[in-house]
Amino acid sequence: MDTTSATGVIPAVILCVDDEPNVLSALQRLLRRQVGKVLVAQSAAEGLQVLTQNRVDMVISDMRMPEMDGARFLEQVRQRWPETIRVLLTGYADVESTVAAINKGEIYRYIAKPWDDHDVLLLVKDAMERKALEQEKRRLEALTRKQNDELRVLNASLETKVMERTRALQQAFHELEKSNEQLRKNFLTSVSIFSNLLELRAGSLSGHSRRVADLARKLAVRMGLGGEEIQDVVLAGLLHDIGKIGLSDELLYKPVPALNMDEKSQLKRHPRIAQTALLPLEQMKGAAAIIRAHHERFDGDGYPDGLSGYAIPLGARILAVANDYDAVQYGNVLNTPLSQVKAYDYIIEGRGKSYDPAVVEAFKELVGGTQPHEEGGREVKSADLKSGMVLTRGVYTREGLLLLFKDCELNQKLIDQMVEFERLEQYALSFWVKAQG
Repeated sequence: MDTTSATGVIPAVILCVDDEPNVLSALQRLLRRQVGKVLVAQSAAEGLQVLTQNRVDMVISDMRMPEMDGARFLEQVRQRWPETIRVLLTGYADVESTVAAINKGEIYRYIAKPWDDHDVLLLVKDAMERKALEQEKRRLEALTRKQNDELRVLNASLETKVMERTRALQQAFHELEKSNEQLRKNFLTSVSIFSNLLELRAGSLSGHSRRVADLARKLAVRMGLGGEEIQDVVLAGLLHDIGKIGLSDELLYKPVPALNMDEKSQLKRHPRIAQTALLPLEQMKGAAAIIRAHHERFDGDGYPDGLSGYAIPLGARILAVANDYDAVQYGNVLNTPLSQVKAYDYIIEGRGKSYDPAVVEAFKELVGGTQPHEEGGREVKSADLKSGMVLTRGVYTREGLLLLFKDCELNQKLIDQMVEFERLEQYALSFWVKAQG
């Protein structure tokens, strides 16, 4: 670090202490060219007095002085003004005194008499640069401590703000959960209303949508579909005939084989109409896609898009089996309704033609009486439910709507919601839980 000013003078104050006036004069003349100010004292006592009255950067003291020698003087300077640089002026014969000054006064350097002017000036320059570096180091350390203190205060403030923000977000999330739960209830209520309207229009087919939704759900579970996929299948089962709501009564109750070309054309539009009606509801997009394709055939002879095989959504392939199994027993798909046994045979015979063989296989196991092994456990009432219990079957409303998924682990909030649902709906739900070992 260069401590020299623009004029070439080091802005420093140096005190020279010596009992010989000629030595002081020589030092004063020499140093005056390089430093800002040179003070002089002819004794150690006078030097201490000068130090009490002035800010001094460096002291150059002779070793041999009456009353108090340089070693003792510099020792006092170190004790009282430790930041002042201390330099000893000594002769070659004063080795012991020089060692004492080094030990007691912790001097920076010593200058041997007679001195070399260039060496003295270089020593002063080096000493001032060192002092400037130490001062800058202390300044930076103080600044760092101050900034660290400010940072600690800021961090504490930030932690408080983060905690407050976290609490606010948690509260907002809780409110959002409540809103979402209410929206879900409203959505399920809306689906129930649509389904009820269809049942009112269906006449002799009353209950068809609920039966289809229930069988489709069981088939979806049997085939390993996920929770959201099962929900879409159930919703599609409840609303799969919503596109027929605009058909005339004559067309609605007329057996399909008896329809003329124009009537068949009108009937075949109902899957498209249903999808179009449901698409504005974001939660119904999956179910709407299933409804559109539930009259497609596995061999490609279905409608409305002529899809075949696995190009047909799996939910639609499931719904096709569930719908036709119920419709041939209670509806007007054929000229004469079939018995349950013949309806079962009707589905089996359609394997690989109308229906996906894998879905038919699941149907055989389900309707044939083989219950899925995973739906074991024990049935309990809502009053006996406890936190930590795990469902072995999904919990459904009478309308076939899924309330809780299979493998759901119950907590007190869910239990309270189920009890409240039973109170509002005035009927008991079916809860199957894992048997405790």
